Amino acid sequence: MNIAILAHDNKKDLMVQFCTAYCGVLAQHTLCATAITGQLVSETTGLTVHRFMSFEHGGGQQIAARVAYNEIDMVICFVDPADRVPHEDITEIMRQCDKNKVPFASNSATAEMLVLGLARGDLAWRDIVNPKNKPFTA
Repeated sequence: MNIAILAHDNKKDLMVQFCTAYCGVLAQHTLCATAITGQLVSETTGLTVHRFMSFEHGGGQQIAARVAYNEIDMVICFVDPADRVPHEDITEIMRQCDKNKVPFASNSATAEMLVLGLARGDLAWRDIVNPKNKPFTA
């Protein structure tokens, strides 16, 4: 499965910790991320992460477009609940996930449930609904 990971600045450490904890499961899938989050996760965990542009320079839009074209099967996006105004790109990613039936987690508790379900095979229906897409290429 193709999994997108994103994190607000003050949630990047949490994302790294999460990916470290579930490295064994995530290593079996294709990961993509915005630039800084992808770099931090890759350097810390050794996971291969396809990196899009930084969030500020269009990385969120790139991920939203991939979700819109059903090229992403799951999104883990750790958002900052203190951010009163949701970022437009995050809102678009969530909208595209809802529209295309792509599982979306905005916090570590929900992300853990998705990753554990992924490990059990609970999300295999994505392969039926959307035949295996090619992994991301550089």
